Amino acid sequence: MKLYDYLPSGNSYKVRLLLSYLALEYDWVNLDIIAGETHTADYKSRNPVGQIPLLELSDGRTIAESNAILYFLAEGTPYWPSNVFDQAKCLQWMFFEQYKHEPSIAVARFIRTYYPQDRADELPALMSKGVQALDIMEAHLADNQWFVGGGPTIADIALYAYTHVAGEGGFTLSDYPNITIWLDRFSDHPRHIRITDIPS
Repeated sequence: MKLYDYLPSGNSYKVRLLLSYLALEYDWVNLDIIAGETHTADYKSRNPVGQIPLLELSDGRTIAESNAILYFLAEGTPYWPSNVFDQAKCLQWMFFEQYKHEPSIAVARFIRTYYPQDRADELPALMSKGVQALDIMEAHLADNQWFVGGGPTIADIALYAYTHVAGEGGFTLSDYPNITIWLDRFSDHPRHIRITDIPS
């Protein structure tokens, strides 16, 4: 397999995490999204949307969208629940991550990293929405160690990726003790990697 990636991206980090947890080998291709390397004709022939991550299988087929890739890789592993109800709950949290969590927390981080002056007017609304998402997670984790079932699933992986770097977007994670405990619990995995770790 080949993973087209951008190292700082939380969406790409999700895939790297699961690949590491499953001890799967792959070739890593880092593309600079800021320099426009995902908008070349060559790359868009693989993913017309021009985004990362993109997983290319050994037969040339490709899968885009981070959570779709997680589903593909997790099928038949402990990271995808075995019963239909928990599968639906897993998808519920993954949809929440893409619709309520990532568009605020990830975008605030992106703006503060790359466009702190040019797009500063967007931050108040993003911060408000991000706090709402974190509040929902905090309340759920008050009574649950994981987001679905009795162990980590791809729902946890999807939510961990941008939550653990939410401080880079201006969010104060110390305000969320349940989330903080969950982050520590999740990162205790023996094959855990950091978002800054370059794949070998």
